[in-house]
Amino acid sequence: MRNIDKTLAKQIINTVEEVCGHGINFIDRKGIIFASTDENRVGDFHEIGFEAAKTGEVIEVHDDEAYGGTRKGVNIPIFHRNEIIAVIGISGEPEEVRQYTKLAVRIAMLLIREQEIGERNRSIQEKHSYIIRSMISGSIENRDYFNSCIKELKIDSKQNMKLVVIKLNPRYNIMNVSLIEQQVEKLLSNEQVIVSSYIYPNEYVALISEASHKRFTKTLMDFAEENKPIFKIGVGSPQKLGRLHISYEHAKTAIKGIEQGDEYFSDFDSLDLEILLGSIPENTQRAYIQKIAKALSEEDKRILGVYYKNQMSLGKASGELYIHKNTLQYRLDKIAAKSGYNPRSFSDAVILYLALKITDSNTGYLYTVVYNG
Repeated sequence: MRNIDKTLAKQIINTVEEVCGHGINFIDRKGIIFASTDENRVGDFHEIGFEAAKTGEVIEVHDDEAYGGTRKGVNIPIFHRNEIIAVIGISGEPEEVRQYTKLAVRIAMLLIREQEIGERNRSIQEKHSYIIRSMISGSIENRDYFNSCIKELKIDSKQNMKLVVIKLNPRYNIMNVSLIEQQVEKLLSNEQVIVSSYIYPNEYVALISEASHKRFTKTLMDFAEENKPIFKIGVGSPQKLGRLHISYEHAKTAIKGIEQGDEYFSDFDSLDLEILLGSIPENTQRAYIQKIAKALSEEDKRILGVYYKNQMSLGKASGELYIHKNTLQYRLDKIAAKSGYNPRSFSDAVILYLALKITDSNTGYLYTVVYNG
């Protein structure tokens, strides 16, 4: 259990207050206000702080008189090494102070980590970070130090390895950042992970061996499913040690393919056409869609999608669409007349199919990736 001394607690609340301008309480696991920007409250019992420490849930209070020793505000439990170590309470109208919760937790965790007990643990974390940063940049500033890290952490430079990128969705409003961080750290403590590190501002990068990839894939997919839409996970291609920056770029390409859609996990090795589409700038995608598909209705796109999914079989597609084969032929002819491209001609079908791959009725332009592992 990480112990927070009064000096560190004061540093945390003063820093948070400086940023948000509201009263801050640092509450221990027993519900006692350990430090506060209001010195008169130090030593008081904070009922909701105690409840937040017990449940691990963010709790908002909308009435000063509702609970003992508690005022209006938001109370956020702080996790460290999978345990709750304290609760930060921000006083004020919840609707007003809610915006500061993520920042308050981030400040607390940064300051706690700066004070981390155990020089050796800090040293190991720094080595993990140095190795990962060297790998993704493809540049090693200090070859001797890099080699010593590789040797100490027992990384086999002869085997093929992959980089996994776990990307935090910047548009998702996370109330409790420390809890999310603990979940990722727990995932990355898996024995299949060789080294891992957080890359500012919103990525975790992990190194796994190609041999362990299949075993770890199920774990990654389960994590992505459980935490959607908070994370998107991409797995890069297998590479030797000196070429892992390529694996990193491939992992980013895999994520780019699912960034706008409902999928949360993508493996570069399962991609084909998406690799090409992922390299096309968005303005080029828009121009292509404008040229090829601007005259098509959503119903036209749906019909084409079913038609191409069934390998251009009129019989199978009409069956799935619950229409007569002649009706489907008529609609395909209408699409040809509207777009200038015949869906039943191979060369024209390729053009229309590409437009479908980068078009989605909700986003305007999107390419989708489905993992088929």
